[in-house]
Amino acid sequence: MKIVVLDGYTLNPGDLNWNQIKTLGDIIIYDRTDSADIISRIGDAEVVLTNKTPIRKETMKACPNIKLISVLATGYDVIDIEAAKQLGIAVCNVPAYGTYSVAQFAISLLLEICYHVGYHDNAVKEGRWENSADWCFWDKPLLELYGKTMGIIGYGRIGQTTGRIARALGMKIIANDKHENPTLKDVEYVSFDDLCSRADVIVLHCSLTKENQQFIDKKAIAKMKKNAIIINNARGQLINEKDLADALNEGRIYAAGIDVVSKEPIEKDNPLLKAKNCYITPHMSWGSVEARKRIMDMTYENIQGYLNDKTVNRIV
Repeated sequence: MKIVVLDGYTLNPGDLNWNQIKTLGDIIIYDRTDSADIISRIGDAEVVLTNKTPIRKETMKACPNIKLISVLATGYDVIDIEAAKQLGIAVCNVPAYGTYSVAQFAISLLLEICYHVGYHDNAVKEGRWENSADWCFWDKPLLELYGKTMGIIGYGRIGQTTGRIARALGMKIIANDKHENPTLKDVEYVSFDDLCSRADVIVLHCSLTKENQQFIDKKAIAKMKKNAIIINNARGQLINEKDLADALNEGRIYAAGIDVVSKEPIEKDNPLLKAKNCYITPHMSWGSVEARKRIMDMTYENIQGYLNDKTVNRIV
């Protein structure tokens, strides 16, 4: 069996290995694949592994030997799911691999906004502490989270994990999710509008759908508190970036922590790059070695399950 990995570098830049998956067939691993090369690289492969390289209907038709597409991520919007259904191609993903890493990173962005750790680390190394007239210093506002309200949009595995961490910091948790879980007693489910108006911190942990593209826009932001903080390490397309940048620059909300943007890698004219109090990281919250190892393990299980006629993490 021939297996092709279209964009393996981000999953394994050298600190992991493909040995387990190699036991399942002949594997060809590409670090990255340009759109012009997708069809030729897949060729007659039966199994295709992709993270962010899109596989559309025309690719599936041009490569009729494809039997399984296994996405090296939880989100599978890079795959034309309807086309896969029509053509009888199985599609798998890797759910829950990054629950702890992504939740941890959301809190990390929030704590950076609260204490400006990176800024003050640089200040110390530039000699500002040793030259201080006092035994301590800071020149940016320091914020305490205790007693504040976190509103989480998308209260699945990651949202609940972020909520548990925030609760340990003394925060109250409210959530908005189209699938409310009545067994969860430590969260208050609220409408989207109520969440926007009540939350001191708004965290996006929802999937990207046609309905929620750019739903954090000037209309939603207008409902938020002036001291509100927005955290997004879900999908960049959830936010209207110009509206968010304008709100930050005009002081209509306090800050934002962003690990994802609408087009990646980020473009130099992205308005968030020059926005006040906007902390941007390069889509790294998923990338702990532990999380990436889980992707490797679960991908092996996906392929093995397919070969054994078992349904494992199947989308289609």
